[in-house]
Amino acid sequence: MIKVDNITKSYGKVNILNDMTTHFEPGCITGLIGPSGAGKTTLIKCILGMEAIDSGNITIEDVDIPNRKILRSIGYMAQSDALYEDLTAYENMLFFGKLYITKEQNLQTNIQRALEMVNLYNERKKKVSAFSGGMKRRLSLAISFIQNPKILILDEPTVGIDPKLRKSIWNDLFEERNKGKTILVTTHVLDEADKCDRLLLMRVGNIISYGSPDEIKSSFKVNTIEEVFLELGDGVDA
Repeated sequence: MIKVDNITKSYGKVNILNDMTTHFEPGCITGLIGPSGAGKTTLIKCILGMEAIDSGNITIEDVDIPNRKILRSIGYMAQSDALYEDLTAYENMLFFGKLYITKEQNLQTNIQRALEMVNLYNERKKKVSAFSGGMKRRLSLAISFIQNPKILILDEPTVGIDPKLRKSIWNDLFEERNKGKTILVTTHVLDEADKCDRLLLMRVGNIISYGSPDEIKSSFKVNTIEEVFLELGDGVDA
């Protein structure tokens, strides 16, 4: 369980998160959506302890954040890829995997499973510098899965990924959810929002709505999540 209690965050005189309170439950995929500049990525960074909050409190499994030990149970995929271009896909997986996994057999098993999930196992010996943008996103996603974390925080995980593989990745996310994992996803692909169990709709650092996709559509009296954004008057950039 991730709990966010009355947190605020500002850069200079600009408020990014305004007295925000919410929670993210195990066994649930929560979609974090909202117009550009809503504060989604900042909220994620605060949860991870990458950004210091001005006030309030964040706990993960009842442990105050930041906490380096609890972060080992989190798989994180950032918006921008943090990969070593001169290493192969396998070498990247090995490097990041050794940060979390000490047993060689477990490490190799997890590497294979994660690469197969994103359809990159046959490309594992290629240098990342030769990868397309979509392949790099897939490798970053595989790295977030490598230690079999209890919590997955994925910032735009399917950007640049073709529809067929995107569907496969969502099936994997459903499987992980069914194992009781806490999954937080930001996405600008609005049809993916309907795949989430719960949605947290943000706008300029405030929570506008929280509930199932159907509950949110009902509250706005519309039929699609895209129409929710049109109702907000901010287009559909999530």
